[in-house]
Amino acid sequence: MILYHTSTQAILHPDVIHSRLHLDFGQGFYLTALKEQAQRYGERFLRRNEPAVVNVYEFDDEVAPFLRKRFEKYDGEWLDYVSACRKGEQHIQYDLIEGGIADDNVFNTIDLYFAGIYTREQALDQLRFKEPNHQVCITSQLLIDEHLHYIESETIK
Repeated sequence: MILYHTSTQAILHPDVIHSRLHLDFGQGFYLTALKEQAQRYGERFLRRNEPAVVNVYEFDDEVAPFLRKRFEKYDGEWLDYVSACRKGEQHIQYDLIEGGIADDNVFNTIDLYFAGIYTREQALDQLRFKEPNHQVCITSQLLIDEHLHYIESETIK
């Protein structure tokens, strides 16, 4: 499977250490299978007058015995997991997590839920109308080293 990671530079040797702590699926190396999504993400760097580079990787999808979790949709399980990770209370540690992104529209709903303005049911009701984007978070350096292979980097203009 081909995966993409957008950064300000080419990343030939990805690692989990340089990620921020309280992201959707916790600290890890984030990628997407959607090239257009990776390119759109690069626009945030360009707006700050920084370089935008889409790194391309081949991922060996057979990752046994690593622990893998896939969220098919924005549901209660996804909301609970993302909420815990963003609060630094990650409760289940997976080596690879795949699912929707809490982008601006989705994050607004989550933010209202965190603030206590939305109940869990209200947040889930709002989320059911959102079409998930795609992200993969690899939290295991060993998984990266064994299964993620750098192909090339493309600069976005």
